[in-house]
Amino acid sequence: MHAAFEHVGTTGGLSWKRHLHRSRAFPFSWHFHPEIELTLITAGTGTRYVGDNIEPYEPGQLTLLGSGVPHAFVSAAPGRHEAAVIHFRPDFLGTGLFEAPEFGAVGGLLTGADHGLQLTVSDELALRLVELTSSDGAAGTLSLLDALVRLAERGPGRQLASPGYRALRPDSSRRMDEVFGFLHAHYPDPIRLDDVAAVAHLSSAAFSRFFRRATGRTFTAYLTELRVGAACRLLADTDRAVADIAAACGFGNLSNFNRRFRELKDLTPRSYRALFRR
Repeated sequence: MHAAFEHVGTTGGLSWKRHLHRSRAFPFSWHFHPEIELTLITAGTGTRYVGDNIEPYEPGQLTLLGSGVPHAFVSAAPGRHEAAVIHFRPDFLGTGLFEAPEFGAVGGLLTGADHGLQLTVSDELALRLVELTSSDGAAGTLSLLDALVRLAERGPGRQLASPGYRALRPDSSRRMDEVFGFLHAHYPDPIRLDDVAAVAHLSSAAFSRFFRRATGRTFTAYLTELRVGAACRLLADTDRAVADIAAACGFGNLSNFNRRFRELKDLTPRSYRALFRR
């Protein structure tokens, strides 16, 4: 696994970057960058990681990520996957722009994105964001500003990472990149604390402290949330039996799976499946 810092840069002729990302799969890549990111999923399903938050994603979902927020979008299975992605620095048009009265609501929205936000988006605005991925010049930049204003008018969005979450420090990013890569690959298997501590080249006690500082929660709590997030996707996308899904996602028995699922989602697995499909 490579270091988590990602160099984004800009699109030629613009002070920000835009692209329509198409692929048969979105591989796991836990990374961060100083740019703010807007990601609109336009095709495909999978799991979204934002800080210490793990949730399924689906088409039509819009995520706003603040500067330095670690994240990853991982597709559920190979197929058609597409996302409209826009990156910009907070000061891409000069310092103080989003402190001006007419852009104050946008400034508040960007501040809230320090923990990641899921935003509501109309069909019209979603189309505008997709069109931005082929926009150029002053017209494209004005269209981006207009989209940000419209998003801010729709409300503050739903915070994703927990309030106590702190972004990864650059000196810890590589180690956490390796840890999250290991967990994503092996979460269905029995995983001991010693196994993951060895990946990080730390003792079990030191790893526990390190992991909690980096993610805001214990290793056990994070692994449980990862497994429940994977179960959510299987409940939504397949007709597999609940007991089969529990076993496939690393839970040793069905009663423990039901208990942990309800703690995190306030629903039973069967209720979640029924609600999601409605």
